[in-house]
Amino acid sequence: MIELEEALARILPALPAAAVERVPLGAAHRRFLAETQRSSIDLPRFDNSAMDGYAVRSADLARASADSPVKLRLAGRAVAGSPFAGSVAPGHCVRLFTGSVLPAGADSVVMQEDTRVAPETPEEILVLEPTRPWEHVRLTGEDVKRGDLLIEQGHPLTAARAGLLAATGVAEVPVGKRPVVGLLSTGTELREAGETLGPGQIFESNRAALIPLIEQAGGLVQSYPLVMDSLAATRAAIEQALAHCDLLVTSGGVSVGETDFVRDAFVAAGGRLEFWKVAIKPGRPFVWGRRANQFLFGLPGNPVSAFVTFLMLVRPALLRWQGATETNLALYPGVLAEPLSNPGNRRHFLRVRVEPDGRVFSAGVQASHALSSLGSANGLLDLPPDSTLAAGSPVKVSRWD
Repeated sequence: MIELEEALARILPALPAAAVERVPLGAAHRRFLAETQRSSIDLPRFDNSAMDGYAVRSADLARASADSPVKLRLAGRAVAGSPFAGSVAPGHCVRLFTGSVLPAGADSVVMQEDTRVAPETPEEILVLEPTRPWEHVRLTGEDVKRGDLLIEQGHPLTAARAGLLAATGVAEVPVGKRPVVGLLSTGTELREAGETLGPGQIFESNRAALIPLIEQAGGLVQSYPLVMDSLAATRAAIEQALAHCDLLVTSGGVSVGETDFVRDAFVAAGGRLEFWKVAIKPGRPFVWGRRANQFLFGLPGNPVSAFVTFLMLVRPALLRWQGATETNLALYPGVLAEPLSNPGNRRHFLRVRVEPDGRVFSAGVQASHALSSLGSANGLLDLPPDSTLAAGSPVKVSRWD
């Protein structure tokens, strides 16, 4: 039995380097960038107005006030996308709108609220306030300069980052290819939802929980029919999945029972077992193996054990396959609202519920078969062996949503 950190230290370096493909920017949400992105242009591309108003020469307005407004002659107008062709001469101004190019000769923008049109001469503007050089002006490159770093390789393309790239003219991006993930559930007692249950039979639930987690981590899921507990059936199912998938995730059949066939079936299919059992609770009977550049992740059959071992061991592998630099679940600070303890000899990932105000509660019964507490949980609390945390203790909770 090995520690979680050792298991990850063996899994992640064994994965092949991410294959690269180019995809349209609009189809790259949450994909991982295969190359660092730098800007090919300045943002803004030109000096422009931050508001509706008038382009002016600030020196003309040094003495402007409400009691003694300065009169400027209107030389023209510039709307966004259609610049003023001339230059602003002393004693003149140009009507602007937000985003309009600042005309040559001007060094400031006066808000229209600080002006009024001369009643007798509409071609003249009365300015009621002085202005400083470059006031209300967005300067060329003040946000991003040509060559600036935008997003580093291995980082996910969020919606905000996509907007940044689009503003610099990027139409497509290089990203890590998504892995095809086969998903198998084993167990003669299992039945599909909607079927009639016989004596001793239960509905299979692991695939329904794992599919969204795989997709959330970027995997392309290929789910297969239920597999009965026999060496021949398990080997046939594994070989079928490995013919089409990069990674294979199984649930059930990895413990020490007489009907646990995943390990032997994988070896019979040409695979090699790398390790078995990880020192966490729930989820000790976890199998990792490989066949060339294909990998087996054998999860326990108990629903909570399968869920937790996926988050701790499979999710990081799916992210690293795509070139992600950060593979851990996000940690959020909180404060225990009640004492929590782990009297066992393995670290326990407790199902907890984090309230919007940061209070952390146990989500309920912590047994590995108890789905009700998993359904109530929105995070996991990593509690060391033989330990107790008092109410009021600051904690960090791993969140998967």
